[in-house]
Amino acid sequence: MSGWWALRTPRERMLLTVMFVLIGIVLGWLLVVRPLADALDAAKARHGAAVIALAEARARIQPAAGPAAAGSADAIAAQTASQAGFAGARIASQGPGRASIAVDAARPQALFGWIAEMERRGLVVERLSARANADQTLAAEIGVKAGRR
Repeated sequence: MSGWWALRTPRERMLLTVMFVLIGIVLGWLLVVRPLADALDAAKARHGAAVIALAEARARIQPAAGPAAAGSADAIAAQTASQAGFAGARIASQGPGRASIAVDAARPQALFGWIAEMERRGLVVERLSARANADQTLAAEIGVKAGRR
């Protein structure tokens, strides 16, 4: 191999060196970076499915009739939001005993912990829509109503 290399002109050696470097970069990309990126995407998908399964399991375990709400739905939501650290939550009254909540960015554990606290205070979640943000947080829209009185 060294004899073959010695027969090459300096220009050919330079071009061959560039070619080998580029081949190394492409192989590194195909054999290391892409599989790691695919594994990360799969892990994110499995995590999302696990979060949904956990929420469904918790919903099946909890009794259907919760405690009575002590106040209006928007007041309870605002109080629990400030206690949970969601100062940026937008809470709007939707009539007697109902409220809608919008959160732009929240960690999943904190968001679902806050929802559980609202349920302990007597609110019932009617609808929940959560979308993943690019920075590992969730954007959520929540509809709640006051539980039995």
